[in-house]
Order: sequence, then structure tokens, then C-alpha cells
Amino acid sequence: MTFKKLLVSAMIASAVAPAYAQDEFVVEDIEVKGLQRVALGAALTYIPVRVGDEVSELQIRSAIRSLYSSTHFDYIDARRDDNTLIFSVSERPTIADITFDGNSDIKDEQLQGSLTDNNIIVGEPLDRTTIAGIEKGLEDFYHSVGKYNASVEVQVVDLPRNRVELRMTFEEGDAAEIAQINIVGNKAFSDAQLLDTFELRDDLPWWNVIGEKRYQKQQLSGDLETLESFYRDRGYLRFQVESVQVSMTPDREGVYITLNVNEGDKYNVSETDVIGDLKGHEEMITRIAQIEEGTLYNAAQVTYIEDMISRFYGRYGYAYPEVRAIPEHNEDDKTVKITFSVNPGKRVYVRRIKFEGNSATQDRVLRREMRQLEGAWLSDSNVEQGKVRLERLGFFETVETSTERVEGSDDEVDITYKVKEQPSGSFNAGIGYGDYSGLQLNAGVQQNNFLGTGNRVGFNISTSRFNKNASVSYTDPYFTINGVSLSGQIYMSEFDAGRAENLVQYNQRTYGVSSGLSFPIDEINRLNFGVGYKNQEVAAANTDSYEQISNFFQPFLDPTAPDEAVGFDIYEVNAGWSRVTLNRGTFPTSGSSQRFAVDVATPLSDVQYFRFNYDYKHYFPITRDQQWTFLTRLNLGYGNGYGESDDGNEFLLPFWENFRVTGQGDLRGFEPNTVGPRAVQLGGGMATPPGVDGSPGGIPSTNESVFVSQYAVGGNAKVVGGLELIVPTPFIDEGMRNSVRTSVFVDFGMVWDTEFNYDTYKDLPMSPNSRYELSDYSSPGDFRASAGVSVQWISPMGPLTFSLGRALKEVAGDETQVFSFNIGTTF
Repeated sequence: MTFKKLLVSAMIASAVAPAYAQDEFVVEDIEVKGLQRVALGAALTYIPVRVGDEVSELQIRSAIRSLYSSTHFDYIDARRDDNTLIFSVSERPTIADITFDGNSDIKDEQLQGSLTDNNIIVGEPLDRTTIAGIEKGLEDFYHSVGKYNASVEVQVVDLPRNRVELRMTFEEGDAAEIAQINIVGNKAFSDAQLLDTFELRDDLPWWNVIGEKRYQKQQLSGDLETLESFYRDRGYLRFQVESVQVSMTPDREGVYITLNVNEGDKYNVSETDVIGDLKGHEEMITRIAQIEEGTLYNAAQVTYIEDMISRFYGRYGYAYPEVRAIPEHNEDDKTVKITFSVNPGKRVYVRRIKFEGNSATQDRVLRREMRQLEGAWLSDSNVEQGKVRLERLGFFETVETSTERVEGSDDEVDITYKVKEQPSGSFNAGIGYGDYSGLQLNAGVQQNNFLGTGNRVGFNISTSRFNKNASVSYTDPYFTINGVSLSGQIYMSEFDAGRAENLVQYNQRTYGVSSGLSFPIDEINRLNFGVGYKNQEVAAANTDSYEQISNFFQPFLDPTAPDEAVGFDIYEVNAGWSRVTLNRGTFPTSGSSQRFAVDVATPLSDVQYFRFNYDYKHYFPITRDQQWTFLTRLNLGYGNGYGESDDGNEFLLPFWENFRVTGQGDLRGFEPNTVGPRAVQLGGGMATPPGVDGSPGGIPSTNESVFVSQYAVGGNAKVVGGLELIVPTPFIDEGMRNSVRTSVFVDFGMVWDTEFNYDTYKDLPMSPNSRYELSDYSSPGDFRASAGVSVQWISPMGPLTFSLGRALKEVAGDETQVFSFNIGTTF
């Protein structure tokens, strides 16, 4: 029985019977019994014994261990039958299915990933020895998030053909709440000051209805780091958290946390020094590392200097500099000397720049945005600039960079830009019906990354009872290798304003063509120049009695045929400047955008005028992760006529070129086109109400009076702006962060007409049929304001914008709108 005892002691993972052999013997045959899925040949490869070998008990133990290492077997028995070595095995069952029940804090995907890491995979053999470890690991996770009553049970259900189903049942229970957080040893700062920096809370204000006092181990670790930073940023260089006690109430539903701290003394900086091989940049590094003598020690400032020195050397190809601050304390006067040890390392060169994830966008479109060159030394700022330029294209949801050392070389790296593409084109389609507009159809295609070339192509067509237009546009952002872009557009439109929303009646037909060039000044500034021609026919029958329209239109009317359309040939030139520092093209969270443009109808035109427009947006990130961002925006517009016609009349801005407030994204909370000057008629009130199509209608009364229409004519000056707080969108996955945006907004704006002469009308009586009072439309004082909430979503179906707005300041007669939305389809 000695050999049997030795063999049993060598069995691993389970009890295994020994081979019944007392002495060494020559193997004449090898048998493996109990195989089902595992082929005999595969099993024999794990047995280090061959027919004809002389084997001992040691070699048999080794063969058993080798068979176990194959992970195919739960039980192995070895025995001798004469000179035949027989292995009896029990195969591990195959996992046929894995189900989860009762889990809410851990998603199925997370569980599946954890099981995969433990080699628990459908279709693979089941190692039963891992079950207890999985149960314990999951329960530890629940304990780390404060659910101390949680339990996890893994049930193995046997199925035919040596298969099993794993059923994981979760009893999560309620999370333990923090009953109290105590800080012991603090003298310089009160408990309230310190706890205010914590994420964990033992008390919540009455208004915080979504807050929670759940204990989480990870949050406690983060709060301890925050506490240490709080003290060390205020001079307490030797602050320490000496102990942390976490105790539970008997019912395991409450947690008490006690922190014992040692504040130490405050330290002031006595001097700073720099040591190391500075590669000829001694003067600059010394200036960066300078901290004024007597300054209170600030750990954040020291870390910032370390980072600045690393970034500085990163610009010159030193990709892996080592910068370390060494404090030297003087306990007598409580000062500290800070020495910055700098080791730039070797200069690193870029061997290759690679791109990943751009399945639709061609490599050359990404490569032309690069500022880091292959073969040149690595510059962190150039690599980052390339990342920013890719984000601004608007083709990608995310852009990530990574730098990898070239194997076998200590001075070369490869740079990889990993992008996640997002829809860069849009297909907008709509159908609707209104009492006045009838059936409305519109469709448009805009592709900002046409066939992956980075060129923009657009085709839009729409039709309704009051509007028909079509346009084709094209832009090549790299018309030249230097980044000069070329754009062009052909368009036509027919517009019956009287049947549109809230506008006076006039009919307009336009054909036009335009082209432009854009020149880059530097990375963020561009100049734009363009020319265009358009032919417009405008008819304002039954509406030219309105003062604002008549003032412009009368000189062009044929007295013998006043109802006929008037044609205008207009030759335009335009120029503009743009400055963009936004961190990305879609849903930016930092940086600014400024655009200024001027359009001029040249003296060759039938009517001479100009229009200025300035648009400004600035994003101020509030938090480091930029989920909370403050947006300010401002849009200014002004236009007017210049020069005189052949008959001596001064040109005015055409009324169809007036500025208007559209509502959506402009001044939310108000109906489109209702803010600003309304059409005014002089020379008689209306004996009957105006027509439904926007015409004054009716029969003039005999008494001179002023009639103010409900319809807008717009103005030649415009100011619109707003403040928005961009906040994390609740109840969405982290993966949708870049495709959904929620903001709380305050909008303000006004449109006015600087050419409107209020003195001409103010002393005249109002027509009894006028629903609206006359205002001084030449004054910008009647501004409007609104506030609300907006949600924007780049959905798989398209971009959707929903806004809830309420007017804060309105003028009598304004039409408000609480809810508005835009819907499109994106591909």
C-alpha cells in the first residue's frame, strides 16, 4: 500500500485513485476511458508516456498532472492492468447557457465580461473550482458599493450530453446609507469645510431630491485623496490621514466613517532650484520653475510646474522626460526648498503615423490635418493639434491618440489616431398640413464627407403652397495643398411670403449662382472671399400700401402696371473672417467660434445695399471632464442701402433682405417671425379686417389713421444672444455622452428698423380695426427674453432638437411658443 499512499498524495484538484503497481514496469498499452468530447489523440498528447517506456510512480503522477493541465477533466484515475496503463477520466461538462436574474447594479454585459476573464464561456468546459471564487468576487463588489446584505448564488443545472446551464441569482438588497462621517484631529478647518469637498454625504439638503447617502468604497478612496490635496494645496505639506475606520450598524444598513488626521504645520517656500541636463534650456526652465519666496506651499502649483516642464520638453521631441519635485524641509522656520530634478531623456522621432476606425473616411483626409510629420522629432503640441483638427471636422464622435515605442529602437515611436466615425451627412425630410399652407413636402441631402473625401456636397429641395426651392452646393476644403478651399452653389426659389408664418404678403422668385475661396491665415483664422449673381423678381401687390414696403418698392413700380413683378439683377461680393478654437465640430465643450461676414450688392446691381453679420460663441468648461459647460453666444446683424438711383432716390435695404427672429435655436419660446417690426399702413384705417393671406384687404375708412398689421416685415438691425448651461443628460449611458446634449438656456433678442420714422405716425389715431398698438420700431429697447430647457440628440434616425421655453419678457401682441422641435434623418 506504500505506492498507493504516495500516489494519493500527488493527486491535485480532487481525490484520485492510484495506479495499482508496486514496481516499475514496461508499458505495453495505454488506454483512456470515459472520453466523450475529447478525442483520444488529444488526450494522449497530454500523457508524457509512450508504449515501450518503463514507468515509475513518479512518472504516473506527472502524467496525471499533465492531464489536469489540459482543463478538460474533473476527475482522473490511473491504474495498471498487467502491463497496460489505464486512465479513467470524467470530462468537465460544457457550458450550454448562462443566465442572470435579479441584477440591477451590475449590467449583463459587465457580468459576461467578468466571466469571460475567468474563462467561463458558453461552449467551453466548466471548471467547478472557479464557482466559489466568482460568487465571492461578486459579493465583494456589492460590499464595495454599500450593499452588505447582497448575496450571489451560482446554480449548475445538468443537461443531457454532459452539458450544464449556469444560473446566477442575485439578491442585491438595499445599499447601506452613511449615518455619520467624523473627522478627528482637524483644527485649521471645520468638519463642514472638509466634508463639503467630499462626494460621500452623511446629510443632504431638502432640495437635493436625487442625491444619495450610499456608501461606496471607491468614492471614499477618492475623498481621501481630495482631503489630502485640500490640505497640501494650503501649505500643510506633511498632512496625513493616519487611520480610517468604517463600522456598520447591527442591521448592516448604516455605516459610520471615522477619519483620524494629522494636519501638521504650514510651510512657506524658501527657494526653488533646478538640477539635471536641461539641454540648453536653462533660462526657460528656471523661469517656469520659479516660485516667489515666502509663498505658501501649494502642491497643485508644484504639480502644475512639473507638468509644464514635461510639456515644454515634449515640444522638442523629448517624449518621456522625468521631472520630479524634491522638497527639503526646514523645521526651524517651517520653510521648504523645492528642487526640480529634470531628466529629458533621449529625443524621440516619429517613424509612422497610423489611423484606425476610419472605415468611411479616406486616410488622406485625416493625414492632411496632421501637424506632426513622419521622420521629424516628436512634438506633443503638434500631435495634440492634429487631434483637435480632426475633432473639428465633425466627421468623428471621438478621437484618441496613443504613442508606442518602436520595438528594438529607443528613439523612435509610432503615433496612432483612433477615431470613431459619426454620421457626417444629413437627410432632412418633412411632411405636414396647415389650414393656410396646405400640404408641405421637403427633402434635403447634405454630406460633409462625400465618399470619404472630406468634400462637402449638398442638394436640397422643398415645396409647399408658399415655398419652392432647390439648391446644389459643393465645397473642396483642400482645393490647394496649402488648405485654400473652393466652394460653389447654384440655387433657385419661389416664395409666397403671405402664406408663410406671420409674414406680410409678397411673391419672390430667385435664380442665382455663387462661388468663393477661403484662405487659412493660421491654425485658427481664415479669410473668405466670394462673388455671386442672382436674378430676383418681386411682386408686392396689395401690400405696397404698407409703409415699410412702399418706401422701398415705389421707385421701381411701373405706374401703368403696378401689380406686375419687378425684376432685379444683383451682383454680389462678400468677404468674411472666422476664428475657431472649438475642441470639436459637433457638440463642442470648450473654445470659441467667431465669424464676421459682409455681403455687398455692387453698383452694377439694380439695387445697392450691404449686410453685416457677426456670430460669436464661447464655451467655458466648468468641470474637468467638461460635462458641465457654460455657453455664451451673440449674433449681430445690420444692413442698409447706399448710393442713389438714376432718379435721385436713395437706395434702401430690400424688405426681403430684412433680419428676422426664427425661434428655434435663436429666440426660443416665441413663434417664428413675430418679434420685431410689424407692417404699418398710413392713409386710412380698415373698414373690414385684413385678408387671411396677409394682404391689408378691406375698404379704407375716410378718417386718416394708422393700421398695424399682425404680420411682420423684419428690420435692418438684429441682436440675438443667449446664455446656456450645458449639463450631463440624466438616465443615459456614458457611451451616448457625445451624441446627446441637454442645456438650460436664457435667450434674448430684438429686431428693429433704423429707417423707421416713428414721429410720422405717433400722433395719428389708431384704426379701430388694428389689433396691435403702434411701437417705435426704430428703437432696440423692446427686447424679448425667454428661458427653458433644450435637448439635442444625434440619433441613428437623425438629429433631433426639442425645446421647452417660456417667455420672460414680451411685448403686447407677441406670439409665444412653449414647445418646439426639429427632426431630421442622418446617415
